[in-house]
Amino acid sequence: MSEAGYGVVPIEQARTMDGLALFKGIQEGRFPAPPISRALGFRVTEVELGRVAFQYTPVFDHYNPLGTVHGGIAATLLDSVMGCCIHSTLKAGFGFTTLEIKVNYVRAMTDKTGPVKAEGRVINVGARIATSEGKLYDGTGKLLAHGTTTCLIFPI
Repeated sequence: MSEAGYGVVPIEQARTMDGLALFKGIQEGRFPAPPISRALGFRVTEVELGRVAFQYTPVFDHYNPLGTVHGGIAATLLDSVMGCCIHSTLKAGFGFTTLEIKVNYVRAMTDKTGPVKAEGRVINVGARIATSEGKLYDGTGKLLAHGTTTCLIFPI
């Protein structure tokens, strides 16, 4: 958990800083971590321009009826890191929303998988549209899932 707890940076404050400053502030605990990170148990671990990484430890509470972590958890992790890496490149006064996401599942997660790393990297950022890719790895570096996204950039 962030030292600042969980919450949302007020839009009036968020629009005054670039995306990199916002995510560095979340990582460093100066700004609250988003509530979704509490609900799913993930945290921002690495932030640089065009790249963001999260850590998540799979838990039994996220299991589907087949006895593995629901694929929606991997999709949410990938959607989050792919969007956040794009946001890290945006100037003050701009935000984004996901237009499209594509996820490929490679291996299942269970509560025995141990901590995993989700990493997002920018492919291209234009004036209105941005694309990025994300990968989800287990602790030994095995690929669990990967994806791509297209996001719309807009003034906030």
